[in-house]
Amino acid sequence: MRTRGYVSRLVASSCLSLLLALVTANAADAASAANLPAIHHVFIIMLENEDNDVSFGPSSPAPYLSQTLVAKGAYLQNYFGVGHVSLDNYIALISGQAPNPTTQRDCQQYVEFVGKGVAADGQAVGQGCVYPASVHNIADELASRGLTWRSYSEDMGNDPARESATCGHPGLGAPDNTQKAQGPSAAAPQGDQYATRHNPFMYFHSVTDSSDCAAHVVNFRELPRDLAAYETTANLTFITPNLCDDGHDSPCVTRQPGGLVSANAWLSLWVPMILASPAYSRDGLLLVLFDESEVEGKLVNGQLVLTGDATACCGEQSGPNTQFAGQIGPGGGHIGAVALSPFIKAGTVSREPYNHYSTLKTIEDIFGLPHLGYSGARGLAAFGNDVFNQ
Repeated sequence: MRTRGYVSRLVASSCLSLLLALVTANAADAASAANLPAIHHVFIIMLENEDNDVSFGPSSPAPYLSQTLVAKGAYLQNYFGVGHVSLDNYIALISGQAPNPTTQRDCQQYVEFVGKGVAADGQAVGQGCVYPASVHNIADELASRGLTWRSYSEDMGNDPARESATCGHPGLGAPDNTQKAQGPSAAAPQGDQYATRHNPFMYFHSVTDSSDCAAHVVNFRELPRDLAAYETTANLTFITPNLCDDGHDSPCVTRQPGGLVSANAWLSLWVPMILASPAYSRDGLLLVLFDESEVEGKLVNGQLVLTGDATACCGEQSGPNTQFAGQIGPGGGHIGAVALSPFIKAGTVSREPYNHYSTLKTIEDIFGLPHLGYSGARGLAAFGNDVFNQ
């Protein structure tokens, strides 16, 4: 009897400890969300494939980014990608889903995600590209609360034979012919440098199968009109420059230099328009992010071998579908980021570690949404007073 009593007390004590831990974690999340400023419009600009020390170092080829924008807002010095190569980072940023072997290869074929259930932290078990409608993303969450979102992709639909100008993606099971930029042609005199893999909403059936996908996923040329009024600016604005302007290609098919030089020129043209918009001026947050650090690939005995930075932060887990989120290491490398807002003091430098899951959690907290996937992982920090200090 005494043995059973001891075991019962032990089990009860363990359950109580677990309950207290969960309550404490939830209370910390609630406190963090409560301390966020009254932001109602979030803008994200995604750039490509650069190390923090190159983008923000003293010899950066992007002075508008590394000097002007850093001086205007907060430099997130210890910001990390979560995987290699591109697509897995984009998907993680909007859904909290960790990389799988197919997204790690940028989904050369636009195939269904074949699942085998759900693991801890809402991780879909399996592999593939286009997640079933049961796997949610930030767009689903916003819509469920009556909030608005729009994704703007530069060059989408320039060549109608490649992709539509709205909700542009390959057919299911087909090769993704947007993996490489297309130079100027009769069909597209300015070229077509759109990349489906840089438009993460195209990897969720909840978006692509929706009757209003074309109203949410649009060509970048619609952005100036939407920025003109507070009422026409979405709560979440996701902006993807083309393969030249995001710094991915160097040189570009249009004979521009590409890399950080072209990305810097693009930022200096478009960011001032965002900062002058009524929505940003009143209650906005602009995040300038890179997807991952620079990696190089070469074929060794017929196998692609990557080299580069695959470090991680923030207790990142690789997930149930791959051993290493970064293929050659636990994460997507040290990339840095910039945050600008009326609620951020100019010249702020945050040394707190953050990654794409942290950004998703921050956006969810701003809009009072549940945490998706690894954005809800225990111990993950959202942006705090080190960023929002104005």
